[in-house]
Amino acid sequence: MMPTNTYYLHWLPDIHAKTDSTYFGQQGAGILVYTFPILFTATLGCLLLHIRNKTADDENQSGVMKSLWKRPVLVKGPLGIVSWIELSFLAMFIALLVWSISSYLHGMFATITLQAAAKREHVWQAKLESTALMLGLVGNICLAFLFFPVARGSSILQLVGLTSEASIKYHIWLGHLVMTIFTAHGLCYIIFWACTSQISQMLQWEKIGISNVAGEVALLAGLVMWATSIPRIRRKIFELCFYTHHLYIVFIVFFVFHVGFSYACIMLPGFYLFMIDRVLRFLQSQQRIRLVSARVLPCEAVELSFSKIPGLSYSPTSMMFLNVPEISKLQWHPFTITSSSNMDPDNLSVVIKSEGSWTQNLYQKFASSSTSPIDRLEVSVEGPYGRASNNLLRHDTIVMVSGGSGITPMISIIRELLSQANDSGKKTPQVLLITAFKKSLDLTMLDLILPPSGTNLDISCLQLQIEAYVTRENQPATHNQKPLQTIWFKPDPLDSPVSAVLGRNSWLSLGVIISMSFIIFLVLMGILTRYYIYPIDHNSNLIYSASYRSALNMLLLCVSIATTATAVFLWNKKQNSKETGQIQSIDTPPQITTSPSARFYNADRELESLPHQSFVQSTKVHYGTRPDLQKILWDCEGSSIGVLVSGPRKMRQEVAVVCSSPSAHNLHYHSMSFSW
Repeated sequence: MMPTNTYYLHWLPDIHAKTDSTYFGQQGAGILVYTFPILFTATLGCLLLHIRNKTADDENQSGVMKSLWKRPVLVKGPLGIVSWIELSFLAMFIALLVWSISSYLHGMFATITLQAAAKREHVWQAKLESTALMLGLVGNICLAFLFFPVARGSSILQLVGLTSEASIKYHIWLGHLVMTIFTAHGLCYIIFWACTSQISQMLQWEKIGISNVAGEVALLAGLVMWATSIPRIRRKIFELCFYTHHLYIVFIVFFVFHVGFSYACIMLPGFYLFMIDRVLRFLQSQQRIRLVSARVLPCEAVELSFSKIPGLSYSPTSMMFLNVPEISKLQWHPFTITSSSNMDPDNLSVVIKSEGSWTQNLYQKFASSSTSPIDRLEVSVEGPYGRASNNLLRHDTIVMVSGGSGITPMISIIRELLSQANDSGKKTPQVLLITAFKKSLDLTMLDLILPPSGTNLDISCLQLQIEAYVTRENQPATHNQKPLQTIWFKPDPLDSPVSAVLGRNSWLSLGVIISMSFIIFLVLMGILTRYYIYPIDHNSNLIYSASYRSALNMLLLCVSIATTATAVFLWNKKQNSKETGQIQSIDTPPQITTSPSARFYNADRELESLPHQSFVQSTKVHYGTRPDLQKILWDCEGSSIGVLVSGPRKMRQEVAVVCSSPSAHNLHYHSMSFSW
């Protein structure tokens, strides 16, 4: 209703008449209409997720219908792989924008001739000015959605079944759209000012209304972020994209100066939730995490094992961000958690493949430990992040397709299935793992399917078949291979085990932060307005400009979020310390041991035997060929087959083409991607 005359001429005046007060001024209407409903929904979402986690929530019967909606419909195109549900929401969002554009232009052009005559302008010039204003208003609608996908721990994402990893692409789509519209908005105004001899307007910073200079600064900051996020630049010089994206602070601050705090309430809910998430991530990142061991593979991969509190649980394919100050104090990199919280109650592990400068430096540090022993390595983490449950495990058969380091999510699923098969005794799905590597040396990644503690498991409980493909070698390599090494680190009393940032009742704590910080913000803003600004300015903005009041409100917003989040975080940290005291520190000196299973895989032999037991299915290795994914998937039998693919874009597209076929009614597509 925003673009309509009904809203502006009838609804909005009534809302202002009832909400404008000596406590909130004109900002009260914006907070009530735009901000409060979303934050209230997010708080209720936290409560719902908390209740869901406390109850035994088995997979519901709507899972099949959800899988149908998630079936790929667009595979090859600028948007990548798009499912039916994504296409539906995209169509609704486009319809919203088209409706807004047409409604704004209809209202603005209705009296455009009279407006042009009153200002002594040509009609086309008046239309250009109206178009520029319309683009700004529509851009604000897009900006309102921009920050929701990057709030990793947001209840909004969990309510709609999204993870932070899966929602990044929506942030990219919205970012391109926002900057395209805002760039057109700025160019239209510059052309209008140049044609009407008002170019001096570019230097205006008004006390009341729109501040043009602030808008130009915000646009420049946005253009820098936009330019460095172009896929070719982002993938080749990721550090440049990472560092320039911190200009979002400049962008948001000057955007609020540009439009005023009252109108900025449109985009405030998404940014509010993002700020809470950002503060919590900062607080969690200040802790040094206890690194227990590192398994170094000859294929330039390493598995890091961290201590964790026993109460920390996470679903398969969850991810965690790591920071190693010795390599870079500012860079954070996401990695899939390969351990199972049920199988490893005291440890959490991630696998890191050497593929970039940061990961190469990390691997070399461990690989050279035989000559330069490492007693301890400082590591900070953010996370874990992931779904509350994994719908993939409800299928009768699971086909997992991976390429290169894409095998890491598969490891977490196999470990979870092994744990379920051994602990609960319930039926687990059959598993077919199709994995492709460039070199035979990379086959050692399969050694990580079982953790060091895997000897206590009955592997025969899981029906697992592995088909490995080595694409760039026609036969097994004959050169000598370095053995798999395990490095143990000395514990430090200052290090902490990995724990959820807000403890066991994380959703309940997050709901408290959202609601209480917002209440504190309203109280502080009301006191400031009523007893500091109103007695002098009477909400006229003549003494205290709109920019000054916006700056004060942004400061109060940050103070409210920071204090509330810090208080809840410290309270939960105190509760976690009780569990931390139960973890026994193992004072084991650094040592290097060699795994007997770190040998090459031959095409005709079974997976390397482990002490006391052996793997169920043989690992068949195919050299010099790629997997025929279409044939493999068509040959799979079963009424419900979950297909998870993690690897290069071409591999994901190939699997998506098969799963999107009308006759593939039993194939349910799932994918993971860390390259955006």
